[in-house]
Amino acid sequence: MEPQEIEDILPGLMASGFQVTSPESKTYNCVAWAAGYDNDWWSYLPVYYWPEWAPRSPEAKALVQVFVGLGYAVCDSDAREPGYDKVALYALDGEWQHAARQLEDGQWTSKLGPFEDITHPSPEDVTGGAFGSVHCIMRRPFHP
Repeated sequence: MEPQEIEDILPGLMASGFQVTSPESKTYNCVAWAAGYDNDWWSYLPVYYWPEWAPRSPEAKALVQVFVGLGYAVCDSDAREPGYDKVALYALDGEWQHAARQLEDGQWTSKLGPFEDITHPSPEDVTGGAFGSVHCIMRRPFHP
C-alpha cells in the first residue's frame, strides 16, 4: 500500500513512525493476526473462518467474544505487562473494524486488510479513520 493510501485510511498512522513488517497477503486479516494466526481470514461472513464460540455478527461485542474464547479478558491499560498478551479491538458505530496485538517490546502489530502487517507504537496510531476507535483492550496470561 502506498503511503498516501495509508494516510487516507488511517490519518494518524503516518506520524507514528510505523514500519511495514511483511508483504501483502490475502490469506489472513487483522483478527486472525491479532489472535496469533496467519493461515485463515477470520470474519463473521459465512464463507470465512469464525470461532464457533462467538456469534457471527459485525457487532463489536461479537469480536470481544472471539477473544474471550481465546482466554482474554477486558483490562484497563494498553501498557506492556510482563506475563500477559494484549490485544486492542476497534469499532466504528458499534461494529468491529480492526484488531491489533501487542508485541513483547511494547509495540503493536496490525494487519491492514489484504495489505501488509505493520508495527506501530500505540493502539491509538490506527484510530480516527476507517478503523474507528479503540473499543477495548484485552489481556490474557502469556500464551506461547
